Amino acid sequence: MSLFVDIEKRLQDFRLKIRFETEGGVLGILGASGCGKSMTLKCIAGIERPDRGRILLNGRTLFDSEKKIDLPPQKRKVGYLFQNYALFPNMTVQQNILCGMHKETDKAKRINELQKAIRLFRLDGLEKQRPCQLSGGQQQRTALARILVNRPQVLLLDEPFSALDSHLREKLQLELLERFSQDVVMVTHSRDEAYHMCQRTAVMDCGRLLSVKNTKALFADPGSVCACILTGCKNVTPARKTGEYEVEAPDWGIRLQTAQPVLDGVKAIGIRAHYFHVKANQNRYPVEYLGEMEEPFEWIVKFRWRNQSSDAPPLWWRVPKDRRPAEFPAQLGAAPVNVLLLYE
Repeated sequence: MSLFVDIEKRLQDFRLKIRFETEGGVLGILGASGCGKSMTLKCIAGIERPDRGRILLNGRTLFDSEKKIDLPPQKRKVGYLFQNYALFPNMTVQQNILCGMHKETDKAKRINELQKAIRLFRLDGLEKQRPCQLSGGQQQRTALARILVNRPQVLLLDEPFSALDSHLREKLQLELLERFSQDVVMVTHSRDEAYHMCQRTAVMDCGRLLSVKNTKALFADPGSVCACILTGCKNVTPARKTGEYEVEAPDWGIRLQTAQPVLDGVKAIGIRAHYFHVKANQNRYPVEYLGEMEEPFEWIVKFRWRNQSSDAPPLWWRVPKDRRPAEFPAQLGAAPVNVLLLYE
């Protein structure tokens, strides 16, 4: 199963120019609000029309500007979850889900699929309720159920779990992956969601893709300032090359050894909050304690390097509660392998 997208679309001062191809499984699109994530999904679904380009699903052309092909949404075999869910307000939960099976003429199959969807999405007892009587999470689950009973070839999810509590969110993530074996393209703001669900993740900024990588590889080596921040790095600062395996961070007032060779185009570095260590042998410098905040299983400790610029923001150090030192250390360090080199 494969989805190929190579499109451009201009909207006033915004230009979407994106190209990617799925390799099966779940592809996440991670990006800030307004970067073009939702517009990309709408173009694939046929809700919006690109200015130029091609969209292919399993070798079948959904859109081709040169060949004048533009299949309507109902012929694309694409399931799209709208951000506002787009449920029919005058229909019950049961009726909304059955709408997803309008092409199935076998009544027994329709009822069987309906019952399976009700169980999967925890909608038992809500079958006769209308959308206005449901919570946001219940509306979202109903919309997902309506899409999946139609068995689309690709599923497009736009912030699919945003209205759910954390317990139900995690259960539905696992069950959705087990139930839907075809391609999924999922827009998300959540780095945790991308890490849990997506085999590959695309980072998007200002209408373009910065990178498409295996998700774990992206978190290990984001490559750009935008990707580094989106994947949760709290400590990012401008940097310049000072050696084959060395960079200087002027705002931090320190130089750092790296595990990767430093290329000439390096612009910044990042160090994740979990990467600092009291006993690190390299990249070890004096620090000053600024304050801390308690979380359920960790402490967030804010600190500054002793020679850090006065207007540079403090750094974050995340410490598991069972490893928190009794006194704040005089020095902290980070292994060279944990210095992330950022090139754009």
